[in-house]
Amino acid sequence: MAERQRSTFSRVYAYCVASILFFHIALNILMTIGLFPSPGITLPMISYGGSSLLTFTILIFILIRLDADRQMVLR
Repeated sequence: MAERQRSTFSRVYAYCVASILFFHIALNILMTIGLFPSPGITLPMISYGGSSLLTFTILIFILIRLDADRQMVLR
């Protein structure tokens, strides 16, 4: 999704969202198999955590909206 963005901001934002999701998922996998101590980070969109769920939902909705408006940018 990041590669098809036309504006630099949208591309950087998409890469940032992907890296945040990857970091949280990788950290949870490492905690589960015992290779990393547990800092208490929730699994995105799966674990129960009110503010975490709300934050990840907003991040993803903004990304989807930027992707929907990519044809309007730089026209």
